[in-house]
Amino acid sequence: MALKEIDKKAAEKGAGMETFWQFIKFIVVSLGACIVQITALAILYNIPAIKELSTTAFHWFVFDYPVIEGERCGLALFIASNTANILAQIVSFFINKEKTFNSSANVAVTLPIYIVFTVALICFSAWLNPVIFKMCVTRFGLGSGLALTIATAVCATIQFVLYFPVDKILFHKKKEEATA
Repeated sequence: MALKEIDKKAAEKGAGMETFWQFIKFIVVSLGACIVQITALAILYNIPAIKELSTTAFHWFVFDYPVIEGERCGLALFIASNTANILAQIVSFFINKEKTFNSSANVAVTLPIYIVFTVALICFSAWLNPVIFKMCVTRFGLGSGLALTIATAVCATIQFVLYFPVDKILFHKKKEEATA
């Protein structure tokens, strides 16, 4: 059965069922975005030019990316984790708009709002990620790769919980409504 047919049947069963179906699709898209984020993170974190920055501590405003002896972190962690997060959110925006919510909402209106919200969440994640990373490395003795994956997964989960209601509001205009 085509995705549009399932969308239509869910909508016919009422707003609750339609939202539930959108949530299921949102989960799939979010898992895809998480895979993009973790893959990009692994690639970026291992680029030699970025790797070299792992011995350079990065402290700015509330962002604290220290150098932990024996681990790759510092500025490399800041660049890799935030770039990967941005890539994942770009993927999420377009797929959720088109496939999850079937929205014809004006990109010129929704994209700036999405960007502001995303920047706020990325700043939050940029603060939280090294806190979790440092705790995993220093308290639990995990290696930097595993610690980085755990920190990124925690931040991605928080973003997942916050993005669904925001996207539901932003992408409320259905394609069928726009043509009618």
